[in-house]
Amino acid sequence: MNELRCKVLIIGGGPGGYVAAIRAGQLGLDTILVEADRLGGTCLNVGCIPSKALIHAAGAAHALREPRALNAIGLELGPPRLDFAKTVGWKDSIVARLTGGVGVLLKKAKVRTLLGMATIIDGKTAIVRSDTGESRIAAEHLVIASGSEPTPLPALKFGGDVLSSTDALALTEVPETLAVVGAGYIGMELGQAFAKLGVKVTIVEALPKILPLYDSELTQPVARRLADLEVETLVGVRALSFNKGSLRVEADGKERAIPADKVLVAVGRRPRTAGFGLETLDLAMSGPFVRIDDQCATSMRNVWAIGDVTGEPMLAHRAMAQGEMVAELVAGEKRAFDNKAIPAICFTDPEIVAVGLSPEAARAARSEIRVGHFPFRANGRAMTLQDDEGFVRVVARADNHVVLGIHAVGHGVSELSSAFSLALEMGARLEDIALTIHAHPTMSEAFNEAALAALSHALHI
Repeated sequence: MNELRCKVLIIGGGPGGYVAAIRAGQLGLDTILVEADRLGGTCLNVGCIPSKALIHAAGAAHALREPRALNAIGLELGPPRLDFAKTVGWKDSIVARLTGGVGVLLKKAKVRTLLGMATIIDGKTAIVRSDTGESRIAAEHLVIASGSEPTPLPALKFGGDVLSSTDALALTEVPETLAVVGAGYIGMELGQAFAKLGVKVTIVEALPKILPLYDSELTQPVARRLADLEVETLVGVRALSFNKGSLRVEADGKERAIPADKVLVAVGRRPRTAGFGLETLDLAMSGPFVRIDDQCATSMRNVWAIGDVTGEPMLAHRAMAQGEMVAELVAGEKRAFDNKAIPAICFTDPEIVAVGLSPEAARAARSEIRVGHFPFRANGRAMTLQDDEGFVRVVARADNHVVLGIHAVGHGVSELSSAFSLALEMGARLEDIALTIHAHPTMSEAFNEAALAALSHALHI
């Protein structure tokens, strides 16, 4: 058995783990990163990146299959033919480029990377087993970045035609019919993508609304788009069982069968805490998650935890920010984590962005607020892109105009998320946004106009 020593041992090579390793290496810390499967974790390999590739390909295919928008600008095309094998190959090539890039960055930062299964022995020791043998690693600091995994349902266990999000992104053929159980962001993103590929999609949600983490004002444009795509959306409905191409569901005591070649179960994700010896540590837990403080420190000295294993929001960019911070803390820098400006994005059609407090949450925290809206139907750039559905909304305190929340729904609004987050991070007031010159013609002008609307002097509505 190889005997290795290091300053920092990181278990998990996803967004949080590999960023922590790179930053630790940059700071001169002797670092070992252990990954059981592929560098990049769920996000890069079977989550964020491949799903966005599929969403883009599906959107392109749908534009050709339903060419009304193209006809409007004078383009006439023949019927398209989808070679899904090429689509999958293109998706996989993007993943390969990015995972290869992560490996190069780790090597540049002088991080030792081990591919194998880690087993924690105690807070300073782990054993890594790989095809080439075993290594015992002694470290001064242990960083747990084990991520999360899809949550199964007892009545719909993964396997065969019952798919997790990982399975759905690995399909080599497009099914004729698909039932999606769960109308959160994963189910909605993939459900819409498959609908655009020509699949008959039915979405089943046990709660009374789609995208339950977002307020109804933001989700209404998405609901309208689902109707345009002829996606049947069933809310307040419970999935019971699946057998021989039929998903049985129940609502108000009545059962019905939904035709489905495949069933995608997308009811959420759970922390990955089993199988690598986490139970040997004396860690305080918050339900199924590892409890951390505002520096990602656990209840054990020099044991840190970052990313999905620590709870909501389960977002790659949150994990990255935590990983960077932990590396700097170990190096002796002073840091603390502030979660008030973490953007949440749903890559549906149209996209949704939310940063900070909703109007309802802001009113609950303080009774007097200002809210400004600006619709994209009044935005020139949105019109030229043939997609003027949605709006930007700004929520601020009534007394000093400090911005409390920024939200948007519309085509490509994910690219506005950094500006929204920066405004909250910097403690911007409505006047700061309103007096900042926004380039014309761009969709970002809606941000400026929403702030003006909250100040009661919008210019273009």
